Amino acid sequence: MANEIESGQTRSKEVVSSSGEVILMQDIGFSYGKNQLFSHLNLRIKKGNIYGLLGKNGSGKTTLLKLLCGQLFPNEGYTSVLGFDPIGRKPAMLGEIFYLPEEFPLPKMKASEYLKMRSGFYPRFDHAMFEQFCRDFDLDMQQNLNEMSLGQKKKLLLAFGLASNTSLLILDEPTNGLDIPSKRQFRQTVASAMTEDRTFIISTHQVRDMENLIDPLIILHDGAVIFNDTVDSITDKFVMDLVTTEPDKGEEVAYKEKVLGGWMVLKERDEKEGGKGQPLDLETLFNVVVENPACMQGGVK
Repeated sequence: MANEIESGQTRSKEVVSSSGEVILMQDIGFSYGKNQLFSHLNLRIKKGNIYGLLGKNGSGKTTLLKLLCGQLFPNEGYTSVLGFDPIGRKPAMLGEIFYLPEEFPLPKMKASEYLKMRSGFYPRFDHAMFEQFCRDFDLDMQQNLNEMSLGQKKKLLLAFGLASNTSLLILDEPTNGLDIPSKRQFRQTVASAMTEDRTFIISTHQVRDMENLIDPLIILHDGAVIFNDTVDSITDKFVMDLVTTEPDKGEEVAYKEKVLGGWMVLKERDEKEGGKGQPLDLETLFNVVVENPACMQGGVK
């Protein structure tokens, strides 16, 4: 990681140099015209993890990703990405970030020509790794990009991004447009490309596609990061159980949901319950955090 912030925003240089985060955002404000999206948003991300970014429609997930890449600029606050201020869009920073947006235009050329044109921007691009990923995804490098389906284009860019060997990979809805076998291949390929020196941020609504892949989780809600932790941080404190009757209003539960056969209830774990309980899936965890953020501070309210 670079030891200096590549801009005039030096007021928090000491924080970045000593903390070792890949990403640090402090008091970020951002608005679209008069529509305030973020106000005093804070975020810390450490290397060596596959982070999942979750949030409702319109919560600002894509905006947050673009702020990290320097494609959008905050109205206020401080950001460090790999030791750089993304506002400067320094080549040294851009060569260490691969960003795959949900929607992307591609030039009218063969896939092999696209590879030749773009790979030189990434100093550690691994051509042998790229070829292997293309075989895994069943891609034809002699096919014209404009003749590819959305799923084929996305798989090509995923293969390119994974082979770039950048320190930071940012993927916005990467499984949209992929068929079921390709989603499975995506999970396997991402896991195989992950190293302790790389960090992934995957923004998704398709949480079931990402089970057992993304962890820790970042949850955006009402213009703020309300959760940035591991799944275990919840399962260590709470237990999910199926009950036949709806809990009374007086019962202390963090979350309840009507399901086939009764009610699925999340409540604080006690010593007697030990490892008992139902697995906590990501969709339920998201609902718990959004509906009862107070439980993240250690209590049911």
